[in-house]
Amino acid sequence: MKKGEEYTGVVVRTEFPNKGIVELEDRKIIVKNTVPGQKIRFRIAKLKQGRGEGTLLEIVEKAPEEVASACPHFGICGGCVYQSLPYEEQLKLKAGQVKKLLDPVAGEYEFLGIKGSPKPLEYRNKMEFSFGDEVKGGELMLGLHKRGSFYDIVDVSECTLVHPDFRKILVCVRDYCREQGLPYYHKMSHEGYLRHLLVRRAEKTGEILVNLVTISQKELSLEPLKERLLSLPLEGKFAGILHSLNDGLADVVRSEKTEVLYGEEYFYEEILGLRFKISTYSFFQTNSLGAEVLYSQAREFIGEGNRKVVYDLYSGTGTIAQLMAPAAEKVIGVEIIEEAVEAARENAAGNGLENCEFIAGDVLKVLDSIEEKPEYIILDPPRDGIHPKALQKIIAYGVERMVYISCKPTSLARDLEALTAGGYRVEKVVCVDMFPQTASVETIALLSK
Repeated sequence: MKKGEEYTGVVVRTEFPNKGIVELEDRKIIVKNTVPGQKIRFRIAKLKQGRGEGTLLEIVEKAPEEVASACPHFGICGGCVYQSLPYEEQLKLKAGQVKKLLDPVAGEYEFLGIKGSPKPLEYRNKMEFSFGDEVKGGELMLGLHKRGSFYDIVDVSECTLVHPDFRKILVCVRDYCREQGLPYYHKMSHEGYLRHLLVRRAEKTGEILVNLVTISQKELSLEPLKERLLSLPLEGKFAGILHSLNDGLADVVRSEKTEVLYGEEYFYEEILGLRFKISTYSFFQTNSLGAEVLYSQAREFIGEGNRKVVYDLYSGTGTIAQLMAPAAEKVIGVEIIEEAVEAARENAAGNGLENCEFIAGDVLKVLDSIEEKPEYIILDPPRDGIHPKALQKIIAYGVERMVYISCKPTSLARDLEALTAGGYRVEKVVCVDMFPQTASVETIALLSK
């Protein structure tokens, strides 16, 4: 077996997040974006002792469980991985991946399986679309990156992960920009105008926030675009239409200056009876109904008994802290993103919760400055998990129980090793599918001293 050679094999299993495993010539070859049971043709990209990596060239035979995808863009854009599998098969696949990761590090624990999303399709409440072209010099596109490509943008006007309102807005903006002959911003030459279109839509309230992101080098009235958007026959209603300027070199959705073309810079969403004010760039779970499943399960693990002080570490916009507030004397949230902390404070006040305190800063540094000691700790860190030094400080509090919410089970598995070595036992684990059709999954672990 040599690098560059082509082979055919059957995917025997998948490992998180989307690594298909083909066993060939006593080697384990990883081929991404595949599902168990597929017969595939691939090219060897890397080889090491006993293993390697391959690039998928063709699906020769589908897996027995596969069905026709609901989305015409499946396999072309880089968003979905498992859309050709029935939803129950997706759930079994993800649960199995997580259990395989946690079993070696968690000891004896109760695995409660996986809870599905209330909506397997049209569940996303936020999308960041990019302007570009699918082929060099081709027609202007507004959509998502082509699978495996940094430059090519594919049209996703029939994407099934979003509400129909998203699709109507995307087509409206794309067609208007085409009619006006507006160029997209080229990452290499740093020339052009159009960068991104951010669309957010609340599941419960139906409020919509649209933000067109461009560079500042071209002065252009967007009043005609605003009027065209407002005339769309949508199920929801616009809370705000914005225009942000971004002259930065990095290909990220951000704003150096924002102009309100219509309405406000925020909208409202409701989760488990609480109301949350969400701005253009503030973090919020992308699956509102799935978030209710996630937070309900976390609250069930935490229990209803009264506690004096609860820490909500990596608290984001304070959703969990506010859900815990009725069962505690005080909840202290710590989050490094200042905008999220401001949103958390405002939301807690709006929900009439006076026992929530939110602190802006790095968990590693902030823990040393908090006088009140916790009786319970909730952890909801970013994808890379918890800094090892912060984890040791958390362990040192010696609380009787902790809940760890993870969006990346490989990071959870690593952190559980340190937590169990520090005297904690994994009691229960449950998965929640916040991202149907994709490779991602949320996991909640209950730990006791």
